[in-house]
Amino acid sequence: MTDKLDKASGPADNPPAGAVPHEAIRAIPVRHYGRWISAVVVLALAVALVYAFSQGNVRWATVPEKMFDPTVLEGLGNTVLISIASMALGLVLGVVFAVMRLSKNPVTSTIAWFYIWFFRGTPVYVQLLIWFNLALIFPILNLGFYKDEMTQVMTPFLAALLGLGLNEGAYMAEIVRAGIQSVDEGQTEASHALGMTQTQTMRRVVLPQAMRVIVPPTGNEFINMLKTSSLVVAVQYFDLLRAAQDIASTSFAVMEMFFVASIWYLALTSIFSVGQYYLERHYARGALRTLPPTPWQKLKANLSRFSNRKAVA
Repeated sequence: MTDKLDKASGPADNPPAGAVPHEAIRAIPVRHYGRWISAVVVLALAVALVYAFSQGNVRWATVPEKMFDPTVLEGLGNTVLISIASMALGLVLGVVFAVMRLSKNPVTSTIAWFYIWFFRGTPVYVQLLIWFNLALIFPILNLGFYKDEMTQVMTPFLAALLGLGLNEGAYMAEIVRAGIQSVDEGQTEASHALGMTQTQTMRRVVLPQAMRVIVPPTGNEFINMLKTSSLVVAVQYFDLLRAAQDIASTSFAVMEMFFVASIWYLALTSIFSVGQYYLERHYARGALRTLPPTPWQKLKANLSRFSNRKAVA
């Protein structure tokens, strides 16, 4: 029976007698005219922008000349220092207040809610000014075991650290809380069944799994912190923007120094963006069977394909 069916149907290249042969399907690629038009429009706008800046009264030679000025490099180092210190403080506070917010204790959860509500609801610029001018209402800092004038205690660095760090802690608390809640409750129940305490469960089971959710927004927050740190000029902290302003006030190269500061901010955010990318890949290993190729791996693959095609031709 099977042999008869095979003979009746025949192979694909030899159709049975009387059958109408099918024509080969021709795949015609769709022409995307809109892409070409949009590309031309974008390039034209970019050329117009470059031309407009080239016609401006800008001393472009000053930009590379001041890029590595000692004053600029000192401000750059202080910017990185205050950004890392503030982010570290915000991360620690974020973990603490996220756990407090999820606590069943109504007192700790209410305090955590109030902290997040207050520091997320007021501008960071205002918070910096409050810390810097705290001596107006507390001339003397008296903690019982320590007493000193507030102007001596609240230095520009400390005011910048508290203003940025406490504000960042409120945002990090919500990010950490979202990461903790993304872990299935069965993981917690299983760890408790194994005899782990609440602290051990949080440290060994919940937080390592929550890092996949916490890391991406945390990287974005740190990159945002690098730019937000420019607000510390309000508390007289010497950062990259303050250094650019000081040089501009003596050299009268105002726009040129703003360009120098912008280039350095772009360089910092680009470097830390690369670090964020590889950190995300590290914590994605437990969720993905095969990690996507890195940009360097994609480039090597494209180059090898191009060389192979060239060799074949």
